[in-house]
Amino acid sequence: MPGLGPVLGAEFIAHTGGDLSIFDSADRLAGVAGLAPVPKDSGRISGNMRRPRRYCRRLLRVFCMSAMVAARSCPVSRTFYERKRAEGKGHKQAIIALARRRLNVLWALIRDGRAFELAAPQTPSH
Repeated sequence: MPGLGPVLGAEFIAHTGGDLSIFDSADRLAGVAGLAPVPKDSGRISGNMRRPRRYCRRLLRVFCMSAMVAARSCPVSRTFYERKRAEGKGHKQAIIALARRRLNVLWALIRDGRAFELAAPQTPSH
């Protein structure tokens, strides 16, 4: 994946223990990495979300560094980053959104046992 080279890849493996089976889904991994919002509800109020207080800061660093590099070097990631900035999000919010998107892509690649391709994979037509 663009932005996730040998150093960040090794850090990702080190901080996840090399075994992604302990995480049920990409959402669970995002929660551990601090990229998923947690509820801040009280009483009858629901739907309030905030950044988590407890998360693996090293894992968050891996995905944020990867997102920053990809925002500069990968045209697809750059387009996503610029779209988030155009929506009114700040730099940090846009990078976190890109990091979460990259986490989902990485999860799917590992789950399917595929390598990253810049173009979308071809689906067989019936």
